[in-house]
Amino acid sequence: MTDQKTRSILSQMTSTTSTCLWNDSCSIQELSASIAENGAVGATCNPVIVLNVLKKEWSLWKDRIPALIHEMPVASDEEIAWRLVEEMSVKAAKLLEPVFEREKGKNGRLSIQTNPKYFRDSKAIVDQAERFASIAPNVIVKIPATSAGIEAIEEATYRGISINATVSFTVPQAIAVADAVERGLSRREKEQKDISRMGPVCTIMVGRVDDWMRVVAEKEGTIADPSVFDWAGVAVMKRAYEIYQKRGYRLRLLSAAFRNHLHWSEFMGADVVISPPFEWQKRFNASGLSVTNRIDTPVAPQVLEELTKKFPEFRKAYDEKGMTVKEFDAYGATRRTLRQFCKATDDLAALIRDHLIPNPDA
Repeated sequence: MTDQKTRSILSQMTSTTSTCLWNDSCSIQELSASIAENGAVGATCNPVIVLNVLKKEWSLWKDRIPALIHEMPVASDEEIAWRLVEEMSVKAAKLLEPVFEREKGKNGRLSIQTNPKYFRDSKAIVDQAERFASIAPNVIVKIPATSAGIEAIEEATYRGISINATVSFTVPQAIAVADAVERGLSRREKEQKDISRMGPVCTIMVGRVDDWMRVVAEKEGTIADPSVFDWAGVAVMKRAYEIYQKRGYRLRLLSAAFRNHLHWSEFMGADVVISPPFEWQKRFNASGLSVTNRIDTPVAPQVLEELTKKFPEFRKAYDEKGMTVKEFDAYGATRRTLRQFCKATDDLAALIRDHLIPNPDA
């Protein structure tokens, strides 16, 4: 047996606590290493990740793109791009199937993101979620925590699809997601449909909460202790976790969008998922931090006081009733992230377009 001292810090965490690790990439090389070295039990795919994987693993895909163009003779560049997303997801999902079977659906899942351009159309989201759920047995489908997305989350859950809420930054969103999942599960139960292998999660993009507070401070000329910004997302995540535990919601929280080690270390010991890119995993393992339960350690009162007093946008994120579902789409972090995700989708389609319509002047 491997000595505890020789194992990676993340491996110690995943083997001795309830905190799970998912790899924030579908790169075969990175996911394989994350599983073997750190005990990863999940992974993620989306257009941003696909672009990065193509850069790192071009040799594995350079012949597949022309083949897809040939196999899909009337498809648009975006349709071919999404087929590529699906194929990368299937390959990564295969690596996770043993975990999926061992843990009966709670883990071992490949998370694949629905088209961010559908964020206002619940039917389009659910239709694509059903498509994605059919490509591998251990897929979990990312659905944005927008107004239409909340409706889609309930319906997708009712249809037996495990969801991962994304574009999510706030306690109100996390609660709305949990309530939607509970409604979907209850509808299935009333019809005596199986829910035993479903494994829904709700992401909180903790680093993007911090980012948004910094943007607001810059825009509004607000002076604050610089250190408080690193705690904004942590505070939101801990508050949401406290509520989830009290109410017994049947889904887990997931921490994503890493900016510093707090976005991992402060959630150790919780029944949550952390989902850092592989490069962050290497940094965490080199940090020298101990595996210690920190989820129950509250954020310092003075930090919460400063964030709450100076930033109405933080109050919206931290207060359970800080926003209504109809207000989710207008939240600054939501708009920034949707714009970035839509651009990444366009960038992936543009890469396909360069192969579909080669530049004659090149």
